[in-house]
Amino acid sequence: MAVRPPGPEEVLVRPAYCGICGSDLHEVADGPHAIPVSQPHGLSGQRAPLVLGHEFSGTVEAVGEAVHGLEPGDTVAIEPNYRCGSCPACREGRYHVCRHFGFVGLMGDGGMAELVTVPAVMAHRLPPGFDLAQAAVLEPAAVALHAVRRSGVRPGDRAVVVGLGPVGLLVCALLLRRGVSDVVGVEPDAARRSLAADLGVPRLVDPRGTDAPEVAARAAVGADGAHVAFEVVGGQAAFDVASRSLRSGGTVVLVGLAPRLVIDALAFVNDELTVRASVGYRDCHAELIAMVDRGELDLTPFTTDVVDLADGPEVLTRMAAGEARGLKTLVRCGAAP
Repeated sequence: MAVRPPGPEEVLVRPAYCGICGSDLHEVADGPHAIPVSQPHGLSGQRAPLVLGHEFSGTVEAVGEAVHGLEPGDTVAIEPNYRCGSCPACREGRYHVCRHFGFVGLMGDGGMAELVTVPAVMAHRLPPGFDLAQAAVLEPAAVALHAVRRSGVRPGDRAVVVGLGPVGLLVCALLLRRGVSDVVGVEPDAARRSLAADLGVPRLVDPRGTDAPEVAARAAVGADGAHVAFEVVGGQAAFDVASRSLRSGGTVVLVGLAPRLVIDALAFVNDELTVRASVGYRDCHAELIAMVDRGELDLTPFTTDVVDLADGPEVLTRMAAGEARGLKTLVRCGAAP
């Protein structure tokens, strides 16, 4: 597919690594879902066929004439949100819920390619020597950081994380870094519980083999319950575990995507519980880049499963059909070392 040169406010990037996300697999398995087909996306101007991939890092090849602060040769992490800058959400600084929102890699060509052109506002320059594989994991890390920010959690609080996939594990890591030492992870997969233990999560619950996993989670939390619980699965059972782990006045943060959830309204009213939604991220990349650069956040556990770009289509197809791979699979693109 031909790659267009950058416009005045765009940059041409040679991707290094691009993570495979569940949204990519949904598009391959039974899409299109988010990919525009009949009409071009309002901000990208593109429609199917599109190149997948929104979790990526790379090297700047060329910049538009109106771009400042980026030069050819700079290494960058891509924050893939399209934003219009003029709708009410954008004017409030909430560009992640822009009225015309979209993702590079879903609503416009993405990073599973040798070259891609993106708006310059998406490109975050990396410090010298920054690991480009870790940089590709900054996107899911931003999802986790935004959720932690939304939760209002404080040092010394108690937290439950239900679902220890990549985002759930990153939520755990960020909670621990923020001084939330009492973290309980709930996850049926033994390998993911093992990774959580390696990250320092002190208490882990296997919900399998019990008629009431929410009771097991509450027992692990203790009689007082948790201040905050993160639902990172997207399902009723996970929501029940999260909400029933809370203390009076606690907050459940919805990070997973579920089409419909039922709440125990009496319990929520009597305990004055709060449901808070968290979607995507905004203004997270700079903080995450600084944390990784200072050695305060290690994303290398998420970079061990790497495939070459030429093998990407076959791997995507197999994963969409249910093949299990590592915690996070990265596609090594043209600029990867």
